[in-house]
Amino acid sequence: MLAELACFEQHCRARFPIDEAIYNCPDCGGLLEVVFAAAPVEAAAWKKLWRTRRTSNDVLEQSGVWRYRELLPFDGHHHQVVSLREGNTPLLDAPRAARYGGLDRLRFKHQGFNPTGSFKDNGMTCGVTQAIRLDRPRVACVSTGNTSASMAAYASAAGLDSIVFIPHGNISYGKLAQALEYGARTFQVEANFDQILALVRVLADRLGIYLLNSINPFRIEGQKTIIFEMLDQRDWNPPDWIVLPGGNLGNTSAFGKALRELCQFGFIHKIPRLAVIQAEGAAPFYELVKTKGEFRSVGEPRTLATAIRIGDPVSWPKALHEVTISNGTVEKVSEQEIADAKAVIGQCGIGCEPASAATLAGIRKLTEAGTMRSDEDVVAVLTGNVLKDPDYIYRYHTGELKDPDGRKIDANLGNRPVVVPNDADAIAKMLGG
Repeated sequence: MLAELACFEQHCRARFPIDEAIYNCPDCGGLLEVVFAAAPVEAAAWKKLWRTRRTSNDVLEQSGVWRYRELLPFDGHHHQVVSLREGNTPLLDAPRAARYGGLDRLRFKHQGFNPTGSFKDNGMTCGVTQAIRLDRPRVACVSTGNTSASMAAYASAAGLDSIVFIPHGNISYGKLAQALEYGARTFQVEANFDQILALVRVLADRLGIYLLNSINPFRIEGQKTIIFEMLDQRDWNPPDWIVLPGGNLGNTSAFGKALRELCQFGFIHKIPRLAVIQAEGAAPFYELVKTKGEFRSVGEPRTLATAIRIGDPVSWPKALHEVTISNGTVEKVSEQEIADAKAVIGQCGIGCEPASAATLAGIRKLTEAGTMRSDEDVVAVLTGNVLKDPDYIYRYHTGELKDPDGRKIDANLGNRPVVVPNDADAIAKMLGG
């Protein structure tokens, strides 16, 4: 379908060409979104086509993003697509996690199965493809880890130069290692995420570098396909709730937009409620929704869940709109609650990065409060792979994990390794034999 960029602010709604390299509205400064021109949509035929494409060996069909390209703004440019076979992530049943969260049943949409181990790949394939369409040879991002890993991989695959800016000392080595391995030029800046983003926006404008943070509307378009694929896997039956972590709120924006478009075009009959979960030390969106006041950023966000350690999320206006439209909610959880929920997810044989576990911790609080019923149909999104932050896992299970203020986090579900002698009889005795 034909597409253009539009200002997200309802009082403005200025329109711009789809191939203009802008991130905010030049008229009012608002965020931008992709809008599609009204056109006939054959929902039933497209559902059948998308399902059929799963059996193809074509590059575009093997991607869990580009398989749904009829609802992406790249008509006429599919020959420029940069794909690493992203998407194709599973829906996993987790009975133990369901019981912990107070639900009869819970399924995880696990984005950690992506090529670089996080949901960022769904958006980055579109962002880097747009950079090629705009003939931008250099791309950049600010990252607490996953974005840098994803951008570096896709930029390298496309033959582009990638520049990564990260908060010095505030990134897990599992994520930093990916950016280095994929060849990104990496700058560790002595500032927090939000301060660095302001810096990089200046540099991008000055040097003609294409910015690939979630403020980029094409990243949001790619992340919509997480919802497309999840609903396709459910035979287009929407759940009651979709629960996700809240950091820069790009996924909240993308998920809501996907659900609205699918409902508008006749693919689904209802919009699930969105539940956004933030860490207590980085919860400006939670405070906004609960107080119904003005948005106030957190100057020094603090959480061990580095993927959501963001105090001034640029996508909050979009996210607020999507949570409101879906009759959703926002919750915050403690470091202890995240750590214990993460251990429970691990006991399901699944595993995830710390930020992902905020979903289960939030579900537990929402069911206890009566906001979410035990018999409701719930899908929670796990955003990153278990190996994104292995130090966190080891410290939790050995009782060495501390929160950002130095307080000990209890290993309530710890699984400490045991040192044993090289003695079969001794070990057999320990194992009850």
